Amino acid sequence: MQEIQKKNPGAARYLPLVLTSFIVAADQFTKYLVVRYIPVNTIAEEYFGDFLRIVHVRNTAIAFSIGAGLPDAVKKVLFIILPMVLLVILMGMMIKSSQLSTLQRWAAAGIAGGGIGNLIDRVFRTAGVVDFIDVKFYGIFGLERWPVFNVADSSIVVFGILIFASVLFSRQAKDSALPAQRKEEP
Repeated sequence: MQEIQKKNPGAARYLPLVLTSFIVAADQFTKYLVVRYIPVNTIAEEYFGDFLRIVHVRNTAIAFSIGAGLPDAVKKVLFIILPMVLLVILMGMMIKSSQLSTLQRWAAAGIAGGGIGNLIDRVFRTAGVVDFIDVKFYGIFGLERWPVFNVADSSIVVFGILIFASVLFSRQAKDSALPAQRKEEP
């Protein structure tokens, strides 16, 4: 990575788009397999007892089925147009911002990949976003099972946590360096 940055600093800004593309491809391929081979609202496989199940459900809303009862026109704005605008802003920041670290740029690319994956479903799958990973949650937060999710959802969550941790730890490092800098100033 550092070699690419030295040879062509601009290329390093675009390289994370490879991750974005990989996540979109993996998300859409897994959803294709689910749609092709598993009937809607059925359990296909169970692993580790019933800890992990591969199922086929559709979500016409967003995470945790939030907004499922909204009118279709409102859903279009909130679940298609707004995410498109946010993705354009995120990808613009990812490519153009000099404020992002390499880790933050890659994490933003992972979030963008997940966002694009689910957006494709919202636009082209009228029955809703394909969800298929079902995990037992053992009553934590009152949930026996975690809401069913997909590769795109996982990507958004994992890379969102990574970007949050990166920002948090970079701030802590800056804050801990400030007193030392103040003592050195005349």
